[in-house]
Amino acid sequence: MPKINITDVCLRDAHQSLLATRMRTEDLLPICPKLDAIGYWSLECWGGATFDACVRFLKEDPWERLRQLREALPRTRLQMLLRGQNLLGYRHYSDDVVRAFVKRSAEHGMDVFRIFDALNDVRNLQTAIEATKAAGKHAQGTICYTQSPVHTVAGFVQMGKELAAMGCDSLALKDMAGLLTPFVTADLVRALKDAVDLPLHLHSHATSGLADMCHLKAIENGCDTIDTAISSLAGGTSHPPTESMVAALRGTPYDTGLNLQAIQDIGIYFYQIRKRYHQFESEFTGVDTRVQINQVPGGMISNLAHQLKEQNALERMSAVLDEIPKVRKDLGYPPLVTPTSQIVGTQAVINVLTDKRYQTITNEVKLYLQGRYGRAPGPVNPTLQQQAIGNEELVECRPADLLKPEMERLTQDIGLLAQSADDVLIYAMFPEIGRAFLEQRAAGTLQPEPLEPPPSTKVAGSAPTEFKIAVHGETYHVKVTGAGHKGQADRHFYLNIDGVPEEVLVETLDEIVLTGGTEGAVKKAIVGKRPKPSAPGHVTTSMPGNIVDVLVKEGDTVEAGQSVLVTEAMKMETEIQAPIAGTVSAVYVIKGDAVNPDEVLLEIAPP
Repeated sequence: MPKINITDVCLRDAHQSLLATRMRTEDLLPICPKLDAIGYWSLECWGGATFDACVRFLKEDPWERLRQLREALPRTRLQMLLRGQNLLGYRHYSDDVVRAFVKRSAEHGMDVFRIFDALNDVRNLQTAIEATKAAGKHAQGTICYTQSPVHTVAGFVQMGKELAAMGCDSLALKDMAGLLTPFVTADLVRALKDAVDLPLHLHSHATSGLADMCHLKAIENGCDTIDTAISSLAGGTSHPPTESMVAALRGTPYDTGLNLQAIQDIGIYFYQIRKRYHQFESEFTGVDTRVQINQVPGGMISNLAHQLKEQNALERMSAVLDEIPKVRKDLGYPPLVTPTSQIVGTQAVINVLTDKRYQTITNEVKLYLQGRYGRAPGPVNPTLQQQAIGNEELVECRPADLLKPEMERLTQDIGLLAQSADDVLIYAMFPEIGRAFLEQRAAGTLQPEPLEPPPSTKVAGSAPTEFKIAVHGETYHVKVTGAGHKGQADRHFYLNIDGVPEEVLVETLDEIVLTGGTEGAVKKAIVGKRPKPSAPGHVTTSMPGNIVDVLVKEGDTVEAGQSVLVTEAMKMETEIQAPIAGTVSAVYVIKGDAVNPDEVLLEIAPP
């Protein structure tokens, strides 16, 4: 019996699961020499949401992070999570973009590409696997585990055979929601090992409290490598502790051969580092057995809670959790993993908040039902499909076959802001925030979101000042805590805005008020508080979000049902239709605005 290998996910999935992917490169690099000395099979350190978080929140170049980690970990395989044809974004990219991304990742030092598709449609893995093999790297074909009437052990085994035939170097069983149970794990792992002659890796989140037992059952039935997280970043929606699994297997035929004392030092390091990110701690840090019923991953629950809190509807969380399995059934039982978790979750929230199921259907649900994400695992609700896409032609081929090459156009679109192919790929993944990132870098104004100081460093007895402000018709609850003497030239004020802290360096509180205004940036009708809806021609949104596009202008004539706005919430876009026919008499929003329900976004006067 060969030893069991360990992949530690402390540099990626652990802090993605527990700390909203906010850990900065400066806190990862110091521990790398000790990580490099352990002898892990690999270290998962990139991909997933890290690329997005680096650009959106941390204002770090994600490619530079990869280069620095490669230099700091010369002896250990680096591993990333890749969403197949979606890469690290939320849509399908053309084949030339996929090939360029994989090629650049390999050139910067990535060794193992764990490649999955949210629908388990192997057609969506084809190009990424081919590109990985062409780069001379390890292609790990991935099976997303889920439970439904259409998902069976035999089906997962068939997928494993197809991945082996596509040239994968190993298989991964990805249990992103913590749905596996020990004896199911034993049966599934045994069946895969009997059918496919490839190394098998198990990735199981600890959400339901069963992952440790699942790991042991998998090992007993032939699993070669397990994913774990260093103990100070383990448990809850993260993974089983590395130290615990190493200790459990020590002295057995499955001994990992890893030095437990050396691993303990890494745990102590991250125990201290985790304190820096306390403001991003998930509220769902313990065992949550509800996942065995609603199949909602912990990270998805946190996202849903944030959306409902913005709507002042957090008490409706139970209703949303009840609605998610219903929406999932209507969509043919997709596994709940990015991006299908966002597609299903956002539609469920809209259904609950509007109290009218599918009156508003997101663009992503429409594209999904048309087949543009791939083949649904099971039959979709035909009535919903007709409502969403009408008589539009269904996509039966591999969706990427319909996409024209994009790299040349993307390169032209971003122009001189891109200094390299890496920059073009940043823009390709996230056009809006990617462009903003490159513009800020060019201007020298990149600033990461601030970290709230730990409670122990706050000034004793400094009670917060609380007030409310309204910007663009949205009300924010603000708490301000000051530090330092009033006579000092520079004083720190710590702001907590709707529970999201920010550190602002200013001279006086008055200066916050003065510099925080936005009047003059947009026309006064937009800056002022938007009116409340009171007439049939008042256009509103069903949930908080941002304006992606305004499709009409004042004076335009529109028909009832015509799309007039595009909004984004939870990374999903929704078209808002005109409730009546008439003439657009007022527009209160522009692209980029934050919007809420119960406010008029534009007005339509009847004929």
